[in-house]
Amino acid sequence: MPGQFEGQEPHVCHCLRWKSLFYESVPNPTLSPPIDDNYWCALTQRILGPDDGLVEPESCTLGRSCFQKDF
Repeated sequence: MPGQFEGQEPHVCHCLRWKSLFYESVPNPTLSPPIDDNYWCALTQRILGPDDGLVEPESCTLGRSCFQKDF
């Protein structure tokens, strides 16, 4: 998974997708904290994973029931 999660690949689910995977985005500095990415699950195509948990890098990790090391 190139880019944003470089170096974290074994610990981040391969089903995690984000908008800057497809195009370069510029963070909005007016938001606190700055939010520059929208995440979704490749399996559900929603912001909730198969376990109905929120899709984000912090929660899409090894301990999650729907975690997939390889897609």
